[in-house]
Order: sequence, then structure tokens, then C-alpha cells
Amino acid sequence: MKVRKKITFILFLLSITLLLTGCWSKRELNELAIGVALGIDRVDDQFEVTVQIVDPSELSIKQSSSRTSVVTYTTKGKTIFEAIRKMTLISSRAIYLSHLQIMVIGEGMANDGIKPTLELLARDHEVRNNFYIVVSSKSTAREVLNILTPLEKIPANKLFSSLEVSQKKWGVTSKMRLDQLINHLSNDIKSAALTTVEIIGDQKIGNDQTNMEIVNTPALLQYSGLSIFKDDKLVGILNEEESKSYNYLRDEIESTIESVSCPKNDGNIATQVINSKTEIKVKSIKDIPEFDVNINVEQNIGEVECQIDLTDSNTIKQFNEKESKQIEKRIKSLIEKLQNKYQVDVVGFGEKIYRSHPKEWKKIKGKWEEAIFPKAKINVKVNIKTKGLGTLRNSQLYEQKE
Repeated sequence: MKVRKKITFILFLLSITLLLTGCWSKRELNELAIGVALGIDRVDDQFEVTVQIVDPSELSIKQSSSRTSVVTYTTKGKTIFEAIRKMTLISSRAIYLSHLQIMVIGEGMANDGIKPTLELLARDHEVRNNFYIVVSSKSTAREVLNILTPLEKIPANKLFSSLEVSQKKWGVTSKMRLDQLINHLSNDIKSAALTTVEIIGDQKIGNDQTNMEIVNTPALLQYSGLSIFKDDKLVGILNEEESKSYNYLRDEIESTIESVSCPKNDGNIATQVINSKTEIKVKSIKDIPEFDVNINVEQNIGEVECQIDLTDSNTIKQFNEKESKQIEKRIKSLIEKLQNKYQVDVVGFGEKIYRSHPKEWKKIKGKWEEAIFPKAKINVKVNIKTKGLGTLRNSQLYEQKE
């Protein structure tokens, strides 16, 4: 419903513009193909560009038919700009990218470097910068944009909405807009993290309308962690645990779920993080830089699979300490991986030095990631407060079992 309203509103605005001015950038409304998703792949020495275009007539409930609500066009060119223009050979309308929801960068393209993609979009006056950018894994951007999705008639809107919801509720994805990505890759450190998307299931059926009609959907688009970039090239992909740790460090956890084993290892206790605040301070800059990372977490008990007295303050204290150490261990593991395996400061420790010790930063910025960051000492401390126990103080179900 939101998708239909949004597209209808866009068309309404374009129509009003035409009525008021008599023309709109010298292009009539019926000459435009509204692109809502853009995919960029690298095929041999050419760029392969895929655009997902919405069919407004198929969004109306009254006029809906067996046709899909979108169509995808794919062309190749020596440059991305050329490939997009060549779409006029197969499309009866000019491609209009002002209402992009999502851009998917193919894994091959990400390996080669994403600067050409960003350069084009930043230069084009018709393209806004409020769309999200993700990277495909184990498939091309073209294949991702050809998957039809249930619930959402427009796959681009599914990708956009899922990214917002998953970061807010699960904490393993990262919303990155065009302007933000350019800023990340233009500063002294030149690193970034983009959310990774995968095709889960039968890709062939996913391209067919059948994929939207079967209860147990054969093919799905699923976000699966973060892709790490050094300069503009993909250097590695973080799994879900590592991606969550990254978001803790970046102070971008709004809410998530943590799980800790019961005292007797006879089950698990699940908690819902309701607030998280991270502060990174430069402790020392002499010889080997040292940082203090303090993460304060507030949570509620969400699920208990064992008999435990949650009304006992000492029990809660021990539980909080156990969970704190568990999160600390995960975060330290990620930091070690970034320092030694990838040698990329995607978290932004160098930026902390730049802001607190700008003169010292000028001396070391040229060798920060390769020579200094891997040796930096980073102390991590997680403090947890359990605020709510839910409607049950203790689990009556497990008490009956004993």
C-alpha cells in the first residue's frame, strides 16, 4: 500500500509540474521510465547496467493483472553512462533515475573498484543521494534485481524497507547513502562498510511470477552482513556476528537480540537491547596509539529457557557480567581481524586521533592502516544493565518441570 501511494504521489507531482510549466525538462510524463533500482556489474572490459523500472498501471488494485509491477532492462557499455543511454534501444521511454530506492553493486564490480559508479551518480543532476547502496554476494547485481519478491510488488522497495527495518531491529546491516559513501572514501582513511545482499533459494523460479504466489517462497533476497572496502575495493565480507560488533563500535545499534547460556547450560536466555551508547577515546598517542572503547547497553529479558531466579539481584549481576564478556570477546575478535587480516580501519579509530590530536595525525595518516593501526592497543569494556524482566518475574513453565 505504501509503495502504491508513493508511486502515485510521484506521478501526481510530475503531472502537476507538466500542467504548470507546459514542459518538464523537455520530456513529457509518458516519455519517462521511472527507475527505482540500479544494478552495476563488471563483465570483461565492460559495465553491465541493470535498471528496475516500475509499471504504475500495475500498482492499482482495480487495474492489476497477471503482469509484474516492474520490468528490468540490462545493457552493456564501455562506461556506465553509455550503458544507460543504450537502454533507449530496448525501452520506449527515457530512463529517469531521480527516484532511485536502492543501488546494487555486483561483487565483481566491487572487487575491481566502485569509483566509476560513484562518479557518474554524483555528477548526474537528476540523481538524488537519498537511496541506499548495497553489494551482492554469490550473484550479480543483475540477478538480484531480477528476483520478484512477495509482500512488496516492487523488489526495490523490499530491499529499501528491509534494510531500514533490519538495522533498527537486528543490528547487522548498515544504511549507506551515496553522499555518505563518497565522504567515507574521500577522507584520509578511505574505507567503508556496505550491506551485503544474497539470493537464497531457487534463482530461476525467483525470476518468475510464481515466486510471489507460493506460500513457501522458493527464492528470497536476504541481507547477510557487511562488505568491507579499502579505498574503493572490496577486501572482505563480515558475517552477522562480526557485523553486529561493527555496529556496536560505530554506535549504530538501535536494538538487537543477544543470547546467553543459562548457568547450568540447560538452555538460553534471550535479551532485547533497547539502548546502546558507544564512546571511543584516544588514551595515548605516544609510540603505539591506545584507545578506550566503552559501550553501555540497556536491555530487557525476552525469553528464558531454564529455571533461574531473575528477582535475585546477584543472579542478574552475574548474568550481566557474563553477557558483557561475551560481547567484549566478539568485538575484540572483529578488531583483531580488521587490524591483522584486512588492515583497514573501517570503524574510524584514526578519525578519533584526527579530531583530538590533529597535528599528530598529519604525521601518521599516510602510514596509519598499514603500519600503525595493526599495532594499536584497543581496550574494550561493555557495561550492561538489565532493566525489564517482562510480564513474568520467573518462568513458571520451567518451575513446573523441576
